Amino acid sequence: MHIEPGVVNGAKMALGYATAGVTLSFGAKVVWEHIKESGIASFIVKSILATIVIFSCFEILPHYPVGISEVHLILGTTIFLIFGIAPAMVGLALGLLIQGIFFAPFDLPQYGINVTTLLASMMLLHFASKKIIPAKLAYKDISYTQLLKMSIIWEGSIVSWVAFWAFYGQGFGAENINNVLAFGSSYMLVVMIEPLIDLALLSLVKAFYKDLDCNILFDKRLNNCRV
Repeated sequence: MHIEPGVVNGAKMALGYATAGVTLSFGAKVVWEHIKESGIASFIVKSILATIVIFSCFEILPHYPVGISEVHLILGTTIFLIFGIAPAMVGLALGLLIQGIFFAPFDLPQYGINVTTLLASMMLLHFASKKIIPAKLAYKDISYTQLLKMSIIWEGSIVSWVAFWAFYGQGFGAENINNVLAFGSSYMLVVMIEPLIDLALLSLVKAFYKDLDCNILFDKRLNNCRV
């Protein structure tokens, strides 16, 4: 999901900073709402855990350069379902930033573009989940079909944003179109694998998280707990 250096250049980079500002503003809003609902301690713990998961996806799990970007297994639906929208957005933004500062400084100029891709996709997943998952259904009890729908939305949004940045930066030449198609095709495997990983992780959480009490480690909606 990283746009490679040189795909978007010069004055065009300004759009990435503008879109990043919009998505980060939405992130600040949901963070404030999350803190009011669950408390600052819970938010900090979940955000740290989400950041660790995201950073591990970027640096530890296999990732391959394809066309104008890289194919990653980011587990966006997992962090959303387990930690909630606010910690998920913080984890994505911080995980990407930490990677750029310590391991990939050449990606820092593209931070606005890349964080937009991730956070805008998480925002879309958040809104789509309200339509896919019934209000009274705990996240730990959702089906593979529901997870697959969410994964398609998450991965599809990432691919769409990457394609947008590629066409915005390099136009609609044959080589650029082929690079975008190659990247999009490679992500189809991720779309099929991610729901299986999500189900496995949710099963582990379900085994650990048996009662209805709220837990500082997880989002309240994971088990429909009440405070």
